[in-house]
Amino acid sequence: MRLLAFALAVTAASSAHARSSDREQAMDITADYQKTQLNTNNNQPGATHLKGNVRMVQGTMKVHGDEATMYQHPNNAKDAQGNDLSGGVQRVVIIGKPAHLEEQQDNNAGLVSADAEKIDYNADTGIAELTGDVKVVQQGRGEFHGAHMTYNTNTGEMESGDYTPAGRIHIITQPKPKSKPAKDAPAKADAKAAGTDGSL
Repeated sequence: MRLLAFALAVTAASSAHARSSDREQAMDITADYQKTQLNTNNNQPGATHLKGNVRMVQGTMKVHGDEATMYQHPNNAKDAQGNDLSGGVQRVVIIGKPAHLEEQQDNNAGLVSADAEKIDYNADTGIAELTGDVKVVQQGRGEFHGAHMTYNTNTGEMESGDYTPAGRIHIITQPKPKSKPAKDAPAKADAKAAGTDGSL
């Protein structure tokens, strides 16, 4: 099941993407309570409701919240390439104070974590909607704060704000680490200045 991952693309030189191998791992889900509504109509997706200390782990991806709802594809559902999606997860909605997600990124881009009152992810489109006291942190690069964010996990594109005071966003970027000079660089410079390096 492909869930969501975040990268603070607006603060990085290049976009980071969810670790692709996570999507191939089994998902481990725990909660205090669950109720599953089975498909009674092939055209309607089923849903599983989870409540109480909900936790989902898939590879490096970890999600937790107070409650979650997982919507399934209807029977005989197929993607654009004709692959069978029957019973697969179509959408996941996680609610918490806050709901939290974290995941390692491809290309050694570090850990990305996201907190919001509501995280709504569409597995078909790869679009995640974060609502309510949103905070996204990309390790070593920066962080984002705002009331709402739309994030495309396929492209790394992020969008926030609605041109109103209530929708204002706040971004903090970290400076790029400076490269350290070679250990013997000062000694060579001193020797050259003193004329002891053999030069005239």
